[in-house]
Amino acid sequence: MPLIRKEGKDTIIFASKEDHATPSKVDLPQPEPSPGLLLSNGEINWNCPCLGGMATGPCGLEFREAFSCYHYSTAEPKGSDCYDAFKTMQTCMIQYPALYGKRGNSMDDLEDETDLMDDHKKNLESDTKVYELDSEVKEVPDTPSSKKGIEGTNVK
Repeated sequence: MPLIRKEGKDTIIFASKEDHATPSKVDLPQPEPSPGLLLSNGEINWNCPCLGGMATGPCGLEFREAFSCYHYSTAEPKGSDCYDAFKTMQTCMIQYPALYGKRGNSMDDLEDETDLMDDHKKNLESDTKVYELDSEVKEVPDTPSSKKGIEGTNVK
């Protein structure tokens, strides 16, 4: 039987080796599955951390409308009928560059990003250096340590 002592708000339990020899008799409740993006009824879980808080904030309503449109879309390709909802969301997000980033993801911004990627690729290519091995054989000084072979045998 463990010794239990209370000190203020703390409870100190001293357990012996024999106390740990028997399995615990405590039954813990099954953990509730944390819902992901979709709830069990198929609806979107707007509180999912995977949305990164996009469903709240100044453009939360526009985000939810665009995301819902895409999620429930039956058009081919999926979401092709949601252009207006995404355009409305984008227009809202452009008004809050500090919150959603300074780029509005317009076509000009996409072209700028493509140019940046091309510049980065060129920089990577120009930074690549080719190293040539020196083919000149240098003489090793005649010292006791230079006479040791690979496995400690003497080299003649």
